[in-house]
Amino acid sequence: MKVDILAIGIHPDDVELSASGALLRHAAMGLRFGLLDLSAGELGTRGSAETRAVEAARAAAILGAAFRETLDIPDGYFIHEPEQWLKIVRVIRDCQPDIVLCNAPDDRHPDHGRAAKMTLDACFYAGLDKISTTDRDGYLQAKWRPRAVYHYIQDRQLTPDFVVDITPFWDKKMEAIRAFRSQFFDPDSQEPKTPISGADFMAFMEAKARVFGRPIMAEYAEGFIAPRTPGVQNLMELI
Repeated sequence: MKVDILAIGIHPDDVELSASGALLRHAAMGLRFGLLDLSAGELGTRGSAETRAVEAARAAAILGAAFRETLDIPDGYFIHEPEQWLKIVRVIRDCQPDIVLCNAPDDRHPDHGRAAKMTLDACFYAGLDKISTTDRDGYLQAKWRPRAVYHYIQDRQLTPDFVVDITPFWDKKMEAIRAFRSQFFDPDSQEPKTPISGADFMAFMEAKARVFGRPIMAEYAEGFIAPRTPGVQNLMELI
């Protein structure tokens, strides 16, 4: 299924927390996006892989994703090798995105930076003729390289190369985040506490979005990092 944007995260909820507002904005412009979770998040302290799968499906429905797929790359234990990144190549060639959004290049969780590098490299390898992959039906896939790859910013407050105004979509973004009920604050939960399960975490999310929005005089924004210098054809599109 062809999409304009493919948003990739090593864990279910990575995309919702950091890039779902931008996806909603582009969907409102008539663009299609898909979601790809590289792992099932099976090492998460709270909940289970099965719980996360149900929550991820709910979040995808809230966002209006064209599809959500989960690969079997092992949470925490993956290494950057062909066996793993070829799985990403197959999805890229299957849905042919023009833009890929992926994990932060550096973050508190070591999986995020490692997945960012592996995804970035997979986007390059997907455009090479001599790397062969087949689709679900066994047919040879055509090469495809996204026009651009951007890293969304996660827990660490990295300096963005650009920000996207998500003010009109803030409430819907938060609804998608809260679909992952097992991960966030629940006064009745007996699960262990984590850095994102405290009662103040959603306030942190709001403050972060306000900080990103401040330079462009937007109430809320999301920040992105460009591995290469982006180009524009119309200076009036920059604010």
